[in-house]
Amino acid sequence: MFRLDGQVAIITGGAQGIGAGICKVFTDAGATVALWDVKDGQAVVDEITADGGEIFYQKVDVTSKSSVEAAVAEIMNKHGRIDILINNAGLIRDKSFMKMTEEQWNAVINVNVNSLFVTAKAVLPHMIDAKYGRIVSASSVNADLGAFGQTNYAASKAAIQGFTRSLCKEVGKHGITVNCVAPGFIETAMTDTIPEEIVKGAIQQIPIRRIGTPEDMGIVYLFLASKEAEFVNGITLHANGGAFPK
Repeated sequence: MFRLDGQVAIITGGAQGIGAGICKVFTDAGATVALWDVKDGQAVVDEITADGGEIFYQKVDVTSKSSVEAAVAEIMNKHGRIDILINNAGLIRDKSFMKMTEEQWNAVINVNVNSLFVTAKAVLPHMIDAKYGRIVSASSVNADLGAFGQTNYAASKAAIQGFTRSLCKEVGKHGITVNCVAPGFIETAMTDTIPEEIVKGAIQQIPIRRIGTPEDMGIVYLFLASKEAEFVNGITLHANGGAFPK
């Protein structure tokens, strides 16, 4: 397993689902994790702390410059470094395009895309000073496939891939890599609401014949966030059990 001993990682949207899985995997690998979320992340913190992990919760709105900058300042004051930024926070407001409201479009773009501008702007100066950093963001298989009722979501996740490919060209000279992950069908609170027969049908389309877990995604993020992955830069790593080969 790749190790993150002595490193400080920010994981946005860490209060549940894939984000919580990433928090668990990263703390197991030795990182100190700052869990950012507008939702209460204390339950995740308590569970991981009970297992000996180093993690703390900060209530952060990733679309707010002031909220993000205050949290970054607090981390730097206490820990003196930020090695890893995981842009996992995301929002879904599904609706067929002709019924989609401007608010639903803007809400998804703001959280899923504009937040990357806010978080990276706040964190990159510290990474540049340290001549080291890892930024990994959450795209989606639907950025490539598209999905009915997800023009806003699919557009936002495709934008993340473009952001990744462009930013990596600017900051690579500082020892910073920028990548993204495109998860497939993953077990989360959202999938728990899907009818069982639909879930079973989806699993039949996955060659390894199971749904992915948040911990599966955590391992993918861990690889891209590791020192060993320094020659992997600007990619979208598809993690879907082979259902949608890229």
